[in-house]
Amino acid sequence: MKLLPLLLLFSMHGCSSSDMPGTRKPPADTGIINPVLDQDFPDPTVIRANGKYYAYATQTLYNGKTINIQVASSPDLQHWTIMGDALPQKPSWAATTQDFWAPHVLYDSSMKKYVMFYSAESDEQQTNKCLAVAFADKPEGPFVDKGTPLRSGTGFGNIDPMAFVDPETGKKMLYWGSDGQPIRVQEMADDWKSFKPGSQPQPVLWAKQESKYSHLIEGPWVTLHDGKYYLYYSGDNCCGDNPSYAVLIARADHATGPFVRLGEVNGSNNSVILEKDDRWLAPGHNSIFTDDEGNEWIAYHAMRPQQKGPRVMCISRIVYKDGWPQVVR
Repeated sequence: MKLLPLLLLFSMHGCSSSDMPGTRKPPADTGIINPVLDQDFPDPTVIRANGKYYAYATQTLYNGKTINIQVASSPDLQHWTIMGDALPQKPSWAATTQDFWAPHVLYDSSMKKYVMFYSAESDEQQTNKCLAVAFADKPEGPFVDKGTPLRSGTGFGNIDPMAFVDPETGKKMLYWGSDGQPIRVQEMADDWKSFKPGSQPQPVLWAKQESKYSHLIEGPWVTLHDGKYYLYYSGDNCCGDNPSYAVLIARADHATGPFVRLGEVNGSNNSVILEKDDRWLAPGHNSIFTDDEGNEWIAYHAMRPQQKGPRVMCISRIVYKDGWPQVVR
């Protein structure tokens, strides 16, 4: 869940994600120093484009000005420059509200457009969270909303969208979910502006299945590795005075599941691969990216335990053991 952050400090450090044209290599070693972006930068998605890395995040307040969707860029994964607002113009259907959460950006080569999915709150009913999509010619934007929500409903079940082109079928898919409801997936139209006619949302993972971090589940991210689809997701309370948040993992043979949790396979009922330690509190809501050398990375937000305030951006390496990803802290 994405709460509106209060004011936080500006820095020029950051992180990165999906495969895009014109990629530049990250550092030769993996000695990234976290946080890579030391300011409030929740729910990060990182992509590669035009020889740089770009990171996008939930809204924030900086220098007294609200940024709807944050965007930063980096040449090397460690040093980042805040570029401003990727969505400077609010959509007409959310012109008076201020809940712009969890952007996911990809590049569609057939359209020659950058496509950004996000969630926002409708003007008509301020408990009505909606899935939305916007388009731009450049990775930094400006992105322009298509004019109507993709999907809406009461509560915050329609948040945290993640788009995925299934290599197995070529279908364009959208995953989303929170509010104690299942994570869902549905096929999209070729132009990403609507769900494919005749398609229906399919639940792929349910809440309240784990021993912890499972009261609600959100922030889905899907990757394909060695023929298996991996669903990363986060659970429970991301924010506030007593945050309890972590990244969990499940896998499947197909993009639509059925997904089996790590805790089911090993008998522990614990699918956590990233949780708090003595340095970082409530890590979660991740994206996954691969560098030019084939190394996988995870970008996520976390808090310093003594602050319990800004959700700064960190990145870590992903390695695989016995068919499951592990986070190298």
